[in-house]
Order: sequence, then C-alpha cells, then structure tokens
Amino acid sequence: MDMTINSDPSALIPEIALLLGAVTGLLLGAWTPRRRQWTIRVLAALACTVGLAATAVAATRPVDVVFGTYVLDTATHATRAIVLVATLLLLALCGDTVAGHRRETEFVVLVQLGALGSMLLGGAADLILLFAAFLLASVPLYALAGWAKQGTAPEAALKYYLAGALAGVTTVAGVTLLFGTAGATGYDAVADGIASGPGGAAAVGLIAVLVGLAFKAGAVPAHFWVPDVADGTPPAVAAVITTLPKIGALVATYRLLDTAVPADVVDWPLIVAILAAVSMTLGNLAAFAQTSVLRLLGYSTISQVGYLLMALAVAGRAPLAQPALLFYLAAYAITNIAAFAVVAATGQRTLAGHRGLFHRDPPLAIALVVALLGLVGTPPTAVFLGKLVVFTATVDGGLVWLVALAVVNTVASLFYYLRWIAPAFGEPGPDHERPVTRARGWARGTALGAAALSLLLGLGGGVVLNTVG
Repeated sequence: MDMTINSDPSALIPEIALLLGAVTGLLLGAWTPRRRQWTIRVLAALACTVGLAATAVAATRPVDVVFGTYVLDTATHATRAIVLVATLLLLALCGDTVAGHRRETEFVVLVQLGALGSMLLGGAADLILLFAAFLLASVPLYALAGWAKQGTAPEAALKYYLAGALAGVTTVAGVTLLFGTAGATGYDAVADGIASGPGGAAAVGLIAVLVGLAFKAGAVPAHFWVPDVADGTPPAVAAVITTLPKIGALVATYRLLDTAVPADVVDWPLIVAILAAVSMTLGNLAAFAQTSVLRLLGYSTISQVGYLLMALAVAGRAPLAQPALLFYLAAYAITNIAAFAVVAATGQRTLAGHRGLFHRDPPLAIALVVALLGLVGTPPTAVFLGKLVVFTATVDGGLVWLVALAVVNTVASLFYYLRWIAPAFGEPGPDHERPVTRARGWARGTALGAAALSLLLGLGGGVVLNTVG
C-alpha cells in the first residue's frame, strides 16, 4: 500500500491528548486540595475519550507516516484503542487505591505517561523513536511501582528499575548495531541495509533489541521481575504494569520483525518461536505452586505473552498473524484487568483469602470465574477466540509443533486457575466472613465491567477481527 508522509500534528491527537492530560493534570494537581484531586482522574478519562474519538476518525483514513517515523495504520490505530480502553479501566480500578491519597495526582500522571509510551511503541517505524518510546513506557512505570512506598513496594520498584536499566542498555546497544549494519534507522532502509550487510552483526543487534522488548512484554528471558512486582505492589499498580507496556511492546516487536529484518538474513521466526515456547511453559510451571494470587497472576502474564508471541513467530507468513495479535492483545488486556480488579475489590492476596467469595458477593465471584477461565481460553470469552485465531495463524505459518505445545500448556493452566476458583465457591472460613464493602466499590465495578466486556468481545469477535484484518 502506498504511504504518504504526513507532517500535520493533528494526526497525533490521541497521543497529544494523553500528553496534555498528563502535563495539565500535574500542574493542576499541585494546586488542588487533596479531597478534590479526583478531578485529575476525570481529566485523564476525558483525555482518553478524546483519544478514542480521534482514533475512530483516523482509522477511516489512508495509511500515513507522520514525520517519517510514526506509522498510522491498522496496527497503530488498534494499539491506540486498546491502550486507551485499558487506561480507562485502570483509572476506574485505581479509584479505591488513590482516592484522597497525597500522591493521587502523581499516580494518574504516571499511568498516562506509561500509556503514551506504549502507544508510541506500537506505531514506531524508526529505531530512534523505538528506543525513545521504550524509555517513555519504562521510566514512569518504575516510579509507579514504588508509588505506595510501603510494604515490599520499594523492593519491587528497585528490582523493576535495575532490570529495566539492564534492558535499556541492551536495547540501545542493539539499536546501535542495527544502525551500524544498515546505515539507517528507518525500518524500510534498515531492511535494505541488513540485506546487503553482515548478517552476524544484524543478528546480534536484533537479539539485543528483542531482549529489551521482551522485558517490556514480560517474556523470557527478561521475565524475572514480573512476579516480584505483581506481588509487591498494590493490585491497581500491578494491573497497570502487567497490562499497558505489553500492548505496545508486542506490536512494536511485530512491526520491527515484519518490516525491518528480512527472515532470510536472520532466522528470527525460530528465535521468537523458542521464546514463545519457553515463556508459556515456564509461566505455567511456576504458577502451579503459588498461594499468592498476585504472584500467580504475575506468572500467568508470562505464559500469556508466550501465546501472543506465537503470532509474531509467523509474522509475514500467515495473513491472520497481525489480526490475531491485535485481537488477543485486546482480549488479554480486558481480562487481565478484570482479574486484578477482583483482588483489589476483595482486599485478599492469597488463595485462602477468597474462600467463600460466592456466598459473600456472587457477582464478584462470577466476575472472577469469567476472568480466570477467560485467561485459560474458555468460550465464550474473548481470549478463547484470540487463542483460536492465534493457533490458526501459527498452523498456517507452519509451526504446528508450537501449537501442540500451546494446547498442552492451555490445558495445564486450568489446574492453577481452578485452585483459585474452587475455594471461592466453598464455604466461608471463620476469618473471611466479612462481605466486600462499598469502600472498594470502584474495584468491584471495574471487575464486573471488565468481565462483561470480555464476554461481549468474545461474542462480537467476528466484527472486531474484520475491522483489524
């Protein structure tokens, strides 16, 4: 498809809306009394709404390249929409956590900046912009991980930061190698340069960049921080960190592989397939013995990235690869937020703490079932359709062995999700007879809403797939 270069800033309204929301919110928050800082969340929600409206309009226009580095195509528009909807859900989820807190404004601003970085990752078509977006999707979330400043949050933030610093250095080294090999930073020019340059240097550079993007996605080999951060931070913070950066990182990886690196020069399909296999298997195996629900969800996110990487392994070889990735990302984001929202609503961080949840709050228990069985990939949830399309694309791409392994992992994952569901429908224990209170109403509402969205997206998946196909 022919692409025209666009230098009009109005093409970036979704990104500008998030940036203005963050900057304006930070300035207003400095002068707003603590009891009224909820207005900053309203401002952030308004910025997301404006961004969604602008995305809907932009999606009807031809493909553009803004300032020669940022592509406006189906993948970018889908990334924008997924990030913005996820951000709206996360702003609702954090209501109980941040309301009246002295750093409420900082929380909201950091979420917006992280979301902006994720959006820029998804549309980046230049190595320099890719690294800049990587930093923007990283630094605000380092601060967010330590936002609570209590319990194990500082330790989790330090681990996250140190892992991110190493990943950042690795990424910039990879970008440098790719630039040195290709003599350019734009993806199209990089592809031409790599095809005529030394393949070994290009392979090392690509692997280094992939390690950095794997860190943002929470995939092997840069996954070790995920369970610590998920378990060491409040559920609302964990939901942000395990959801937003994955969206942009995986779309960025898909675009980089499909556009900038010829598969006949560097055998990246095999590399990505191995990362997918190891991520889904390690995440599932590590989740089996967990008693902390947040740690369990942390390992669950690693396994989910493994399934998502399957679509990347067949990028350019299967027509369904990109639509499958985008749909699965949308399904994962909504379902993952629903699971963390249930934890935030109950205030319980262990499997035993959720015993008897159905007797105390039936709707919330049902939302938990939808979220957890959704993560398994049970119909009619959205993740079921997402997995089905990803598996189909992977078979079309010739990686049948990877699909077989994914099916085995999917069945195995049912075990540890049922370890959480079963106690929720048992009799309440003596220490857990208190009903969920209205003090956690925002989290409860988010859990119910996100679970409902997961079902709706699953039932209406055909329309969505036609849109992003």
